[in-house]
Amino acid sequence: MYRLIKLTEANDLRDFMNLACKCRSDVGVHTDHNQIADAKSILGLMALDYDQPVKVVTEDEDFLKKLDKWAVDM
Repeated sequence: MYRLIKLTEANDLRDFMNLACKCRSDVGVHTDHNQIADAKSILGLMALDYDQPVKVVTEDEDFLKKLDKWAVDM
């Protein structure tokens, strides 16, 4: 399962990572440029390009529902 989100500020990135760290499942972040990072790794997240929305991939539906404030409708 996945959800598209847009992170625009450093605080968004920090809040997203903190939320991901509470998730028991793996959480991956995928960009349009075929970059993939572990959502629980601040260094991995900081290496990604956020000019476009990113795809958050996980098996935890409850976690995906918590991403509403960053969600992008496409």
